[in-house]
Amino acid sequence: MSKIAIGIESTAHTAGVGLITSEGEILSNQRALYVPEEGGIHPREAANHHSEKLPYLFKAALEEANLTPDDISLVSYARGPGLGPCLRTGATAARAFAYSNDIPLLGVNHCVAHLEIGLLEGATDPVLLYLSGANTQVIAYAAGRYRVFGETIDIGIGNGLDKFAREAGMGFPGGPKLEKVAKGDELLDLPYSVKGMDLAFSGLMTAAKQKLDSGHSLSTVAYSIQEIAFAMSCEVSERALAHTGKKELVLGGGVACNSRLREMTAIMTEERGVKCFVPDRSLCVDNGVMIAWLGLQMMSADYKITEKDNEVDQRYRTDMVEVTWR
Repeated sequence: MSKIAIGIESTAHTAGVGLITSEGEILSNQRALYVPEEGGIHPREAANHHSEKLPYLFKAALEEANLTPDDISLVSYARGPGLGPCLRTGATAARAFAYSNDIPLLGVNHCVAHLEIGLLEGATDPVLLYLSGANTQVIAYAAGRYRVFGETIDIGIGNGLDKFAREAGMGFPGGPKLEKVAKGDELLDLPYSVKGMDLAFSGLMTAAKQKLDSGHSLSTVAYSIQEIAFAMSCEVSERALAHTGKKELVLGGGVACNSRLREMTAIMTEERGVKCFVPDRSLCVDNGVMIAWLGLQMMSADYKITEKDNEVDQRYRTDMVEVTWR
């Protein structure tokens, strides 16, 4: 019998409520983005935004799917990782909905949700290149857990792009704005920081700002940032594919919406004879559907909900999750 889960996403700047069936049919994907007036994300302001928007997102999701709370089998929310005030706001909304309607409640890992929703595209045992604001990881399943084969050692790639865009006077979010202006055939000499299987982006962004200040055009600097940051990401992903012997790559995270990144990963995987799976952009960005889907996967393996599953954890790492459903 088909089951329906509702998922609540609130780890950073996005408040999201999604509905999906156990067969993978997406019934609704409601999102509201917090955009600060200046600077980057202010956690408490973002949490206030989510508190204001989530009731309307719940209502809109149920109305779009033509469902009532009685139709819902599971309430799933993002336990972490993320910004504390934002996580607590989402968890509170999830608890209120679950407890008032007597529905099981399960907190899930945000990063693992990005990987699991990618499997809806048809992948079975992939390497995940997960590029978002705060997170940059290369992940794959091995011996009962999703293992991190490489990650950023300073800032997430998305936060780096946002930081450069802010300093260039472009506002937030910066990644999509940089993509629009990233045109040119001159590749500037910028730091390429791959350290074993790990990556570093802060030096790249600092050097890019210096190039901009020295008179290089914004389009050339943006083009160079993308080429180098994405080449670094592809290199580490290819090495993880070689090490694990896996034949599939899945893209995830908000930066995976970038057309140039998609093009570069497609070239790399084609040359390796590996399949590349790229979810729809609405599923790459933070969303409630992926949170609901992971909850369903966990419950399908008779996962036993404990008190831990009702606690947020800002530092809930990908490799802390015991994967019982694979």
